[in-house]
Amino acid sequence: MNISGNTVFIPGATSGIGLALALQLQARGNTVIVGGRRTELLERIAAEHPGIDTVQIDTADAASVRAAAERVLARHPQLNVLVTMAGIMRVEDWHKPETFLASAEEIVTTNVLGPIRLIAAFVAHLQAQPDATIVTVSSGLAFVPLKVTPSYNASKAAIHMLSESIRLQLADTSVRVVELEPPSVRTALLPGQESNDLAMPLDEFVTEVVGLLESQPDATEIQVEQVKFLRYAEARGDYDQVVATINAADPHGK
Repeated sequence: MNISGNTVFIPGATSGIGLALALQLQARGNTVIVGGRRTELLERIAAEHPGIDTVQIDTADAASVRAAAERVLARHPQLNVLVTMAGIMRVEDWHKPETFLASAEEIVTTNVLGPIRLIAAFVAHLQAQPDATIVTVSSGLAFVPLKVTPSYNASKAAIHMLSESIRLQLADTSVRVVELEPPSVRTALLPGQESNDLAMPLDEFVTEVVGLLESQPDATEIQVEQVKFLRYAEARGDYDQVVATINAADPHGK
């Protein structure tokens, strides 16, 4: 994708990676619309960052996705980039269903159905644009599992394969599909993650991502250096060692 001159909608961008990416893309000359569930956060973002538009959306609610899409396209008919950022991550214990089932259902709804609903709401519009991009967001954990987050790992593996598949289907259109694959980043995705020394600093991560988008405009996967340890474990032949290493270091598994 081109790094400037776009109109970009990022649902799930009221904090963390989504908000940091929104601000960097705005600084690069893009029109940016931030989506989120909490209206008070949206109001604060609009007040603190003039020029960023905001739209209330809950990607776990199909009706909310449809309504938000109508609002975004009415206000920004030139929209050409969708970043399906919204996602949740939970520590789960799969020994008994009462300790994981509700969490697993919520994660699959948000992390898998959410992006599917978003793409369904915007794909016809994006195909009508001369140059458009769908950015999906998977994870290094799509390729190497963290023991304590089974549903999250599975949801991100699903997003990886979904990205691979729809890229093939949309190859005959103007829509490109780019998969962003974050490593562990210092955000509030899990309790304690913001202070985890093993996680990548947020600003450092987003700066590297934007640099990759600029230097590799034809890339299908956006991989900062830190995620390659996970992404290519199987290809390198050290998958078992990588699984053991990340799980031994994980503070949430202790």
